[in-house]
Amino acid sequence: MSPLAQVTPYYAATAHDVPQRAALTDSINCDVCIVGGGLAGCSAALHLAERGYAVALLESHRIGWGASGRNGGQAHVGTAAAPETIESLVGAGPARAIWDVSVEALALVRALIERYRIACDWTPGHMQVAIRARQEAELRSMLEVLHNTYGYRSARFMNGTELTRVLASTRYRAAVYDTNAGHLHPLNYTLGLAAAAERSGARLFESTRALEYHGDSPVRVRTTHGEVRCRQLVLCGNVYLGAVAPALAAKIMAVGTCIIATEPLGAEHIAALIANRAAVSDMNWVLDYFRPSADQRLIFGGRVTYSGFDPARIAASTRRRMVRVFPQLAAARVEHAWGGYVDITLNRAPHFGRLSPSVYFLQGFSGHGLALAGMAGKLVAEAIAAQAERFDVFARIPHHDFPGGRLLRRPALVLAMLYYRLRDLLP
Repeated sequence: MSPLAQVTPYYAATAHDVPQRAALTDSINCDVCIVGGGLAGCSAALHLAERGYAVALLESHRIGWGASGRNGGQAHVGTAAAPETIESLVGAGPARAIWDVSVEALALVRALIERYRIACDWTPGHMQVAIRARQEAELRSMLEVLHNTYGYRSARFMNGTELTRVLASTRYRAAVYDTNAGHLHPLNYTLGLAAAAERSGARLFESTRALEYHGDSPVRVRTTHGEVRCRQLVLCGNVYLGAVAPALAAKIMAVGTCIIATEPLGAEHIAALIANRAAVSDMNWVLDYFRPSADQRLIFGGRVTYSGFDPARIAASTRRRMVRVFPQLAAARVEHAWGGYVDITLNRAPHFGRLSPSVYFLQGFSGHGLALAGMAGKLVAEAIAAQAERFDVFARIPHHDFPGGRLLRRPALVLAMLYYRLRDLLP
């Protein structure tokens, strides 16, 4: 295998040049304080500022530092939990409302890109692909539900013959192709939302960790070197909130995922691999996902890790998965390898709600947050503006703590993931 050329995450290496924002070093007042500078936090800041609220956003590192700026860049409809799972949790009517919000989330991505001229390489098209006969049957069943129950017509079935004309891999036997979904450069999209929020009047602080909060209207948020007094607080830190909200930490688990980017392959080579330039993800529990980049690389992600990220190991193991899908890339050099943490819930449904009348939270996107996290920011802005109907539909989804407590919850998850890996091997 060719050596790893760079360990810088591809998105960071190709991000727009943005000056570092100042840290909060004094005490300030605002209407709404947001903790977390990812997609959900930046979207909430933008939509609240557009409504005339005085907003302060606190990010402990830099905007887009976490999963929002490191993910696979794929924007899907729905949630990580299947529609039938959502329906079993909240009932048919609320499940349909949640589905409709997820469809609007994709429209919101495109609208924000256009309205604020966010250069993030939006490309339409997503294919969910089946490896086994069981998965092909699941795809057909899923598509029937989308068409007949939810009236969603932008997705269609691709049989193996058509799929092989579009995707140059013998690994897959069928697909559902959705022209409404797509992919983009997630860090540049997040940075674009942050810039739009600032232009709308929000104040964004980087290198500012929220340590704790107390009180209720006003809420006092203590930071490393300052304090924010606000009427409402929105927690969007997911797995990075730490001790700020222990009750939320028990409902999610951090799972590492690994991604690589090849050297530039050229437009002709990329077209030979993925003729329609769609993003692709398979149906395994421990899935592979990949897509072409604007500069003609293949971005390929997959597997999970529980023991940290070593770039050389990420490059080697993820590259093996890529070559299993595309043997044509056996000689391609990997130029970037990185990892990050995804917050998952026990039922894989998103977790939105309130810790008190003045404290809201958004988390638990379970690897399905590129579009939905931005929509969640819009929903929490609606709720703060006393239009909480759509937010409250999501807040009705029941969530349980991960079993095992603080010490045993991760070993229990490792065992569960082993079970699902074995299940992926079934015909």
